[in-house]
Amino acid sequence: MVRRSRGIRSKSRHILRKKPRHRGLSPITRALQQFEIGDIVNVSIDGSIHKGMPHPKFQGTTGKIQGVQGDAYLVGFMDGNKHKTLVVRPEHLGRVQ
Repeated sequence: MVRRSRGIRSKSRHILRKKPRHRGLSPITRALQQFEIGDIVNVSIDGSIHKGMPHPKFQGTTGKIQGVQGDAYLVGFMDGNKHKTLVVRPEHLGRVQ
């Protein structure tokens, strides 16, 4: 038998899917948005941009910007009782009001 592939995007068909009216590339302003250290952000994955995409299980999490790493941001949050840090590009982040 052939083993089933379990890539990073497996079981994420509906999470990373775009609605029909929002298909295609996202606006350039999403890539150019800037955050300050201490800002609270949501992880909202854009399926059309693969670079800097976090794992789909972190879709919808809210965290705080802890630092900058190249063009990406370090987002820290609590996963249960454990503190985790994600490296996410700004295309996959949204500001919380």
